[in-house]
Amino acid sequence: MSALKVNLELVKKYNVPGPRYTSYPPVPQFTDKVLWPEVAARIAKAQGAERGLSLYFHLPFCESLCWYCGCTTVITTQHNKATAYLKHLEREMDQIAPLINPKRQVVQLHFGGGTPTFLSPSEIRQLGKMIHDRFTFAPEAEAGVEIDPRRLTRDHLTALREIGFNRVSLGVQDFNPKVQEAVHRIQPLEQVTQVVKWIREEGFKSLNIDLIYGLPYQTVETFTKTLDQVLELAPDRLAIFSYAHVPWVKPAQKILEKESALPSAETKLDILKLIIEKLTDKERYVYIGMDHFARPDDELAVAQRNKTLQRNFQGYSTRGGADIYAFGMSSISQADGVYWQNQKELPAYYAALDADRVPLARAYVLSKDDEIRRTTIMRLMCDMELNYPKMSAALGIDFRAYFANELTSMADLEADGLVKHHAHSLEVTEAGRLFIRNIAMRFDQYLTAEGQKRFSRTI
Repeated sequence: MSALKVNLELVKKYNVPGPRYTSYPPVPQFTDKVLWPEVAARIAKAQGAERGLSLYFHLPFCESLCWYCGCTTVITTQHNKATAYLKHLEREMDQIAPLINPKRQVVQLHFGGGTPTFLSPSEIRQLGKMIHDRFTFAPEAEAGVEIDPRRLTRDHLTALREIGFNRVSLGVQDFNPKVQEAVHRIQPLEQVTQVVKWIREEGFKSLNIDLIYGLPYQTVETFTKTLDQVLELAPDRLAIFSYAHVPWVKPAQKILEKESALPSAETKLDILKLIIEKLTDKERYVYIGMDHFARPDDELAVAQRNKTLQRNFQGYSTRGGADIYAFGMSSISQADGVYWQNQKELPAYYAALDADRVPLARAYVLSKDDEIRRTTIMRLMCDMELNYPKMSAALGIDFRAYFANELTSMADLEADGLVKHHAHSLEVTEAGRLFIRNIAMRFDQYLTAEGQKRFSRTI
């Protein structure tokens, strides 16, 4: 893939709110009307097939709040709070593990947060033992963890390796000191460089670095420097997110408005153009789609070329066909035709488990049409094309007839060079990769003008 060029006029045209499609239907469709017996019946139905398992653990604690943060967190400096949380995670695992066919192997494990390394190294080892005592892991399981380098010791990394982790995602966001001070996250380059050195010495096979554009005081010039510094660290993957300013959802973000320091929409788009063109220049990285970039030889890029890439609640993934069993407050699971989410607040999560109840908050059971659209959207976002004969065979429908209206609706996308209609397929162009959420939205039957407002902008 050659270096991509970004048309800012098209970005302005298509930069509207829309889902990220880590699930379909998106989370706002979930309801508290679906009760645990119906979810449990779906879980039981899923155990006949010995397909892989993906385990996710939400570890919500952070010592301090980054003002831009949109995650579900618990802010505390009291590290003893992790003790009670681990006990409740163990109770939840003891509720769910007996429902799962013991022949099924874990192919993917992820610790997210919050800050997973808020746990001490001994607590990481303790949680690892809890998990391995209850689940069987495949020999080549992928295990990724999100890390904050600011309060990390080398023993944290040693403990993570001991319990099977082989991938690290490092939160950086920006290296500019003025930006770091404005967002309440002081994290010098020297500190991150040391952590990267430890990660490589400990034998992790993959490093991802997270950045955010659209933060206070960012300019094209300052972000160019941050990108250059990140490239010196040579990550295997990059996730570069657009800052979503939603103070009505996350009140702490109001702090970022005080000095009118947020970059203008034009500056933010110029930074986006810089990111894509710089990273794809000389084929340094492949633009996977949305916020993700990977080295050409990385598993993610290889999977996309081989049409085996998947998408789930952790984003793009190489482990397809796995049910997701998620543990901890606010976490979301996915099994045979059903999604379910845990209680989002810590007291409610604890109360349910203390009463020997599953901490279910809401769920969603997919219809046949939902499943058809979910597969369509996932394959579109992963393969950057829809092959009509293959989709027809996989879904048991006449794909072109089923989606006749949706395909016809793409005339404007085709006129703008984002997609191409062929006799037997729909192709997303290289320029269209940036607009993949907009293209996927054409297949979403739940998207209304009013409901659309609750999502972040697509670009």
